[in-house]
Amino acid sequence: MQYDATALWGRAAVLATIEHRLCAGGGVALHGPAGIGKTALLDAVAAAAGARGELVLRLRPVPTERSLPYAGIADLVGQLPPGHAAALPPAQRAALAALRQGLPPRAGTPALARRLVLPLLLAHCVRTAPVLLVLDDVQWLDPESAELIGFAMRRRPGPRVRVVAAQRRPDPAGQRRAVRLCPAPALELAVPPLEPDDLTALLEARGLPCRTASRMHEASGGNPFLALALGGAVSPGPAWRPAPPPLPEAARELLRDRLRALSPDVAETIIVAALATEPTATVLIRAGREDALRDLRVAAAAGIVELDGDAIRFTPPPIGQLLREETAAADRSRVHAALAAGAVDPIEALRHKALQTGRPDAAVARELAGAAGHCAERGAGRTAAELYLLAADRCPHELADERLDWLATAARTGLTGGAFALAGRAAEAVLAADAPAGHRLRARLVLLDLSGQALSDMGETFAAALVEAGDDPALIAPVRLRLTWAAMIAGDPDKWAAEAARTIDAARRAGDPTIEAMALGALAQYQRVTGEPRWSDTLAQALVLPATPAPDWLHYAPHYLAARFAMVDDRLDEARAELLKLLPLTEHDRIGEARVEVLRSLSEVATRAGRCRDALQYARRAVTAAQEVGLSPGPTWYTAAVAELAGGSLTAAAGFARRGVRASEQEGDSLYLRRNLHALGQSELRAGETREGVAALRRLRDLEAELGGADPMIVRWQGDLAGGLAALGEHAEAASVLAEARAAAHRLGTTPGVTGYLDRATAVVLSESGQADSAVVLSAAAARHFEQLHQPIEQAHALLVQGGAERRRRRYAAARMAITAALAIFLAADAKPWAEQTERALARTEGGSSAPGTLPVDLGLTSTELKIAGLVRDGASNREIASRLYLSVKTVEATLTRVYRKLGVRSRTQLSSRLQAADPAPAVSEVTSTV
Repeated sequence: MQYDATALWGRAAVLATIEHRLCAGGGVALHGPAGIGKTALLDAVAAAAGARGELVLRLRPVPTERSLPYAGIADLVGQLPPGHAAALPPAQRAALAALRQGLPPRAGTPALARRLVLPLLLAHCVRTAPVLLVLDDVQWLDPESAELIGFAMRRRPGPRVRVVAAQRRPDPAGQRRAVRLCPAPALELAVPPLEPDDLTALLEARGLPCRTASRMHEASGGNPFLALALGGAVSPGPAWRPAPPPLPEAARELLRDRLRALSPDVAETIIVAALATEPTATVLIRAGREDALRDLRVAAAAGIVELDGDAIRFTPPPIGQLLREETAAADRSRVHAALAAGAVDPIEALRHKALQTGRPDAAVARELAGAAGHCAERGAGRTAAELYLLAADRCPHELADERLDWLATAARTGLTGGAFALAGRAAEAVLAADAPAGHRLRARLVLLDLSGQALSDMGETFAAALVEAGDDPALIAPVRLRLTWAAMIAGDPDKWAAEAARTIDAARRAGDPTIEAMALGALAQYQRVTGEPRWSDTLAQALVLPATPAPDWLHYAPHYLAARFAMVDDRLDEARAELLKLLPLTEHDRIGEARVEVLRSLSEVATRAGRCRDALQYARRAVTAAQEVGLSPGPTWYTAAVAELAGGSLTAAAGFARRGVRASEQEGDSLYLRRNLHALGQSELRAGETREGVAALRRLRDLEAELGGADPMIVRWQGDLAGGLAALGEHAEAASVLAEARAAAHRLGTTPGVTGYLDRATAVVLSESGQADSAVVLSAAAARHFEQLHQPIEQAHALLVQGGAERRRRRYAAARMAITAALAIFLAADAKPWAEQTERALARTEGGSSAPGTLPVDLGLTSTELKIAGLVRDGASNREIASRLYLSVKTVEATLTRVYRKLGVRSRTQLSSRLQAADPAPAVSEVTSTV
């Protein structure tokens, strides 16, 4: 059964449950809040039933029809095919005539006659086709129609009459109305919120930028309609906002609909919760809401809050924003007064006291600033930033200079405390005021740090910051450092190197070893990426400096870079040990980027070391952490794709990689665009989509060419591209790719590390070219190489290539031995997709067969030769074959010549006869099954 994927992301399990119940007869009662997707599910079920030839009767009442007697039943019977009414007895025909006009029955019409209209009509309809009643928004159905439909269903209309009904959840007392409209046996089913990945995919399919889509799950509580409404109001850009974006009216109405079901007492209680800093039941009781626990249970039943012990959380969070925005000023003042009176913490009491009124007050402002200073000393950066901002808001004009100091401090403490919205708001306020150049420069640095992977879009901010820095090297150095990072992200090699050099010079003149060390690290990265052998000397200079980077900048520090380079050079134990030392330090990273980067690196190290479970766990933690703090999803989606390729699923890997490509394109992140293209190419090749995989890897090759010769050890795409090209019959181009990679590795002195990868890839190309003997030798050498490096997945991959080459030599016992050894390694590493692929390869060595029409692999032909030979057997011309396989006619002709020679035939007729006589066996490409 096919459904609209863009409307039904993540609903496969729910749809399967509905279909299973309906196929057995009876009904399904769906319930859930407005916008959760009930109507989309009903549409899908109705479309599927209509496609099967069933009679589908749809009913979707609106609120104004609830007071119109028989409106629903009139709509329902009006959809019946003409002629069915003639089969009714006279009393029912008379009642039907009135119902079709939405009129009550005429005086004297027996009540039973009226009730029997629908059962008799349905009984007549099912003689020609099964009937499905699709009843949406039954909370608005008029009581008279509901009574007649319920009566018809209670009379057990038989398995050919089914019902799927849906209603909203806000009124617990009416929650079972949908069930009463279903025939037995009825299944009650709550429509769950969408999972984060499914919601993100839905929003991206509707055109929302990746970063916006990835952070909409928490804001919407997994409600797709609310997420679409909220996402449409959020422009692309960094996660922080000076203030929350205004709620769109569609979202407001959806949230108001939930709140309308609450009694005035419960509504008052949740308003107090919305205005509290950290709402708990205890805080509400101390603020005078003595029945808070009872009220919160009611609100939780209505889907407005969730209780986690004593803590209160709005579901979704915008409900709290709506309450704060739509509560009258006098009511807000009264609630803040109650919260201040009940507060235990004097700082919390001061905050609520200040929020009672927005009028300037010098004494209150200075008291807030003093409290903010104490919070900053304790490391409570978020609270400090909020109090500094409150102090600035309550500041009279005679304290203008102090106000600017407070705003500048709020921006800095908000950034380090993870309060991005507060930091951005404070920085924008500094720039809007007549502030000194030093204050303005610090504010711009905060905005640059808040931009994350979108640094390359901050050209205007950079230009202004350089003007304000003047000739002071202590001010120039931090600006130049961020310009270096922006060039790195954008993939501009010339600017990257130039800005790194300028930063090093400014930092040395300013006597700032921390910035100098980070700039040297950036220069070492440039040198490594562009193939300059002196990168190790540059990194060594950075490591000996007495640098003390803040936790927020650990991912730019030399020790982190050293761990990354150790991973690139296959020194995995060293990399893992250093990363595990850094991980506890990132717990103090309030921005979150350093923590995400260390988690990503640990995942990639675990993948290479064959610890697939660890790799998936670290990758999921990194994705979640990036979403929580609003970082670009491109890097973490790349890491997730790599982990899924090793130990998860190829489908999930391809999904992460595609989304990572889109996110990187949207944010101008050339570095992770290339890496996501590599993951996508691998996913496509291993899934058998060879042409698509080669296209992704060719695009990656072109992007790297712009850097002027990158280190083949960093993004190891060359072997994958060569294997894919060989599978397409492009053997010359495949050999050229590998030759260039070997030349680059030799020039950089990385030959020992890259030997295994290039040898294995060469073995694949040789095997595809018909040189199986050489392929066996090289793949066996690669397996031994990876065994020495303690990289079990790469070792098993090489054994899998060796087994395929042995099978081409018709040495089936040797093939089974190599492939069985690979399978044992993959299973021990929890490399699920590799193990599944290897089991299929093992089955092919044991004489398994595939679908009719495929060709035997025992003929000694490569995958491309098998495809072309099969098409010749089926009568295709050379031009038709070239068009179907996206090859040139010359390539087809040359390949056919090799096929004729290998099989000892001289014509297309002899070739067809030879193939018809062969036993069918799977013609699976060694490349697409092993790359």
